[in-house]
Amino acid sequence: MRGGLELFLDRLQRATTLEDLYCVTEDLRDRYGVLHIVYHWVNSVGERYGAGTYSTEWVDRYLECDYLMIDPVIFGCYSRFHPVDWKELDWSSKQARVFLRDAMSYGLGNQGVSIPLHGPKGQFALFTVNDSCSDAAWEMFKQINLRDLILIAHDFNKKALEFEQWSDPAPRAALSPRELSAMTLLAKGMSRAQAAQELSISEHTLRVYVETARHKLGALNTTHAVARALSTGLIVV
Repeated sequence: MRGGLELFLDRLQRATTLEDLYCVTEDLRDRYGVLHIVYHWVNSVGERYGAGTYSTEWVDRYLECDYLMIDPVIFGCYSRFHPVDWKELDWSSKQARVFLRDAMSYGLGNQGVSIPLHGPKGQFALFTVNDSCSDAAWEMFKQINLRDLILIAHDFNKKALEFEQWSDPAPRAALSPRELSAMTLLAKGMSRAQAAQELSISEHTLRVYVETARHKLGALNTTHAVARALSTGLIVV
């Protein structure tokens, strides 16, 4: 994996957009043969961003249900500095158990490890690997791969801090042509499948455009992003 690791770290160094980070998470997921790779961070002014392979449906569900306020992974990792296996966390409350069942119904696996990352101005981030397998298989996976994943997590965090350093304190959302097209079609009432077909792209690629547009617009979910794009005149239907 050493050659592959160096390749991924080099790609992270060259990343200039959130789309680049999405592509790296997807390739990492495939390289390690897991269900999901996710990097999520909160910057110094409390804005939340993410790049990863969770479905758009789960991201929207998480935000709509305000799961951030009960997520045992967030609470369990916030004050830690070393990798945290999800089995070490407190899932005993009814809310936590409901949250976990809901997450698994949206395609998350039963195993997870999250690497907490802290920036110099209050930034907090998590790099998470998620899969579905037995406890024994998961322990073997961590023994083989966790050291490399820690290195990758810290490079993701360095890149996120660079993004924040480059950003305008009060930017006007600037969507790419593909992001504008995706949001316009959704605003017209098309389903994701219909919008992807109209743009001659996969639903997977459409998800990336929608998610990056949502982050740029500071929206809570896809519906909110469409509303903001309409209200600010970025798209017209």
